[in-house]
Amino acid sequence: MEPLIRHNGLVAVLDRVNVDTDQIIPKQFLKRIERSGFGQFLFYDWRYLPDGSLNPDFELNQPRFQGATILLTRDNFGCGSSREHAAWALLDYGFRVILAPSFADIFHNNCYKNGILPIVLPAADIDTLFERARQEGYRLTVDLEQQVITDDAGLTIPFQIDPYRRQLLMEGLDDIGVTLKHEAAIAAYEERRKSFPHAAEFAG
Repeated sequence: MEPLIRHNGLVAVLDRVNVDTDQIIPKQFLKRIERSGFGQFLFYDWRYLPDGSLNPDFELNQPRFQGATILLTRDNFGCGSSREHAAWALLDYGFRVILAPSFADIFHNNCYKNGILPIVLPAADIDTLFERARQEGYRLTVDLEQQVITDDAGLTIPFQIDPYRRQLLMEGLDDIGVTLKHEAAIAAYEERRKSFPHAAEFAG
């Protein structure tokens, strides 16, 4: 995973509550076996019209939101089924940070596992950000090290995050990466295990 320490990005808004994972990545696209390539299908039923053309009324299709890497949304984002593909699609589309008053638990965990920072903020702060995001080209800086969100107009919003998850994001480590940090110790143990009684019975 790519480390996330201090991120400055364009903000896109999705002013909807209870956005579920089937809306984030519809079920017909779950047959892919790779983690990449899901971004083109993100919010598919909202982004596209029945004829396959872009829906001009969908927020993320607005020209001013193209290239956004921070998503601002509402309560209970990521509810529904536990598909990890939802996080894959958001990341592949380009989002590294999601700001909302609340997230569904499993989706929240999947974000961390895939290098996305989901930040829970009070509803009043989310309202303030929505108001400021009306201006074109609105950007935020998310400083994970200092745990603060700022903009160029003097806004400062602190946020809280689990220290362990914070460290993993800053180091760019997923579950496999954490395990590989102990690769030398694991290899040493496996070497010692060869001398354990009955070890040969379990080898191969």
